Amino acid sequence: MTRKFRLSYTAALAAMSVALLSAPTMAAETLVGLITKTNTNPFFVKMKEGAEAKAKELGVTLQSYAGKFDGDNDGQVAAMEQLIAAGAKGILLVPSDSKAIVPTVEKARKAGVVVITLDTSLDPADAADANIGTDNYKAGVLIGQWAKGMLGDKAKDAKIATLDGAVNKPSVDVFRHNGFLDGFGVTIKDPKTYAESDSPQIVGSDVTAGSEEGGRTAMEKILQKSDVTLVYAINEPAAYGGYAALKAAGKDKGVTIVAVDGGCNGVKMMKDGIIGGDSQQYPLLMAADGVQEVVDFVKSGKKPASIDSGEKLITDHPVTGVPSVTTDEATKLCWG
Repeated sequence: MTRKFRLSYTAALAAMSVALLSAPTMAAETLVGLITKTNTNPFFVKMKEGAEAKAKELGVTLQSYAGKFDGDNDGQVAAMEQLIAAGAKGILLVPSDSKAIVPTVEKARKAGVVVITLDTSLDPADAADANIGTDNYKAGVLIGQWAKGMLGDKAKDAKIATLDGAVNKPSVDVFRHNGFLDGFGVTIKDPKTYAESDSPQIVGSDVTAGSEEGGRTAMEKILQKSDVTLVYAINEPAAYGGYAALKAAGKDKGVTIVAVDGGCNGVKMMKDGIIGGDSQQYPLLMAADGVQEVVDFVKSGKKPASIDSGEKLITDHPVTGVPSVTTDEATKLCWG
């Protein structure tokens, strides 16, 4: 073997080694972060499962973080800082505070990190590269329209209690609340926020942190001021907490409850007659699509695109003019 041939042979082997190793090495070096509001809500548990499955499929590394409670902006900021320092290529974020976290998002994007919000958009929405999630306003409209149709002539006399999310009113909170009122026929005074004074039909509003305990406490406070006939809840845990407070007070009869989530526990609550109308959303799909968008960007430089992951009204008591699916159909699509 000549020296020239040996050099060429050696170079070819080296090139082959690089070719064989580069794909898995690059995949292993692609870090994607997931930051949710909490790690206890079934919605976010399912979201994490979706991200983990897609990351495994694509051969990338996923690091997951969550706030200590719904509204923990400081915890989410710290998680973003850790991911930036670790060299994450993309961050999937469910913001607890749509406004307060924007400066940290801007810092990440300036560092070359793709930031995609899941379910809850930022304020302003274009502070992120894209948003993947439910059209939360539409989800609210659907349950509002259903409640109005279901109550019929009694709608104009409904005593409404709203079990909202957090004090800082993140975008998901505002969109669902105002969407519900819009669907019910209440004029929205300010589309950027909400208040108990938006309608004389609202007899009480309180925050729940999206939890069962929060829903119970909020409803107990509202019942000290007034009876209620219609309950809007930010999600199913809050809805169940509200129902539990109504039942404990002996005031659950004749009350219509609506919510947004569509989890398997929520669908069961509907079968049990606790929730009447529920807008279903798809957290596993949101997270999986988010991981795919980051990987596509790393591979090709393709800018992430916003995606409406869908929303469907669930009810076993359909109302004319409001498209819906039954609880049996929803069971095939539910999560948690």
